[in-house]
Amino acid sequence: MLAHLVSAFIVGLFGSLHCVGMCGGIIGALSFSLPPQVRADRLRLLAYLSAYSTGRIGSYVVAGGLIGAVGASLLAALGNSGHALLQAAATLVMCGIGLHIAGLFPQLAQIERLGAPLWRRLQPLARHLLPVRSVWQALAYGAVWGWLPCGMVYSMLLWSLGQHDIVGGMASMAAFGVGTLPAVLGVGVVTLWLGQLARRQAVRRLAGLSLTAMALAMFLFTKQPFIVQE
Repeated sequence: MLAHLVSAFIVGLFGSLHCVGMCGGIIGALSFSLPPQVRADRLRLLAYLSAYSTGRIGSYVVAGGLIGAVGASLLAALGNSGHALLQAAATLVMCGIGLHIAGLFPQLAQIERLGAPLWRRLQPLARHLLPVRSVWQALAYGAVWGWLPCGMVYSMLLWSLGQHDIVGGMASMAAFGVGTLPAVLGVGVVTLWLGQLARRQAVRRLAGLSLTAMALAMFLFTKQPFIVQE
């Protein structure tokens, strides 16, 4: 289980460049829309940014629990023969994420369409929470933001189908979310610098291909590619 969580955390770190590209504009705009006295105080600004991310990761955990329950039902239906299939599927998902980060598999973003209907229902709530004027309001906005259609998050949810229970799904998405924190929190403070870094093709290519290689290595040498076995 520990190795699985570490892997999920690493995926979050590798995916941070994607988060800069997709969420950087959101959190940057939210940061600059805060009252001047908040933006002038780094500790208060950090509290708001942390609240945004806490709400976001909380939504990831809820989604992970739901998908973990589905995965448990799926494994119960498939029996032992389903483990090999889920192992191969988990590896393919991880390779797809890595190639997407590297800019070699942009088609992965099409998975975001799955969440469009839900997001259309949540958007009015998100607009109602703006402008953010308290930490609790930032937490609530972050919780709504966590359901924003995102190919990276959806791919991780597909990966989490390989978990055997609700707790496993929640833990894997929590580890992934924590892995994204350095980039997402950093965007609010040093938006320009991280944005320039994210636009460097060499950096994205190295991160994505490293993730793909790690997924293949886990499959070839351990036969346990990012999936917990009983």
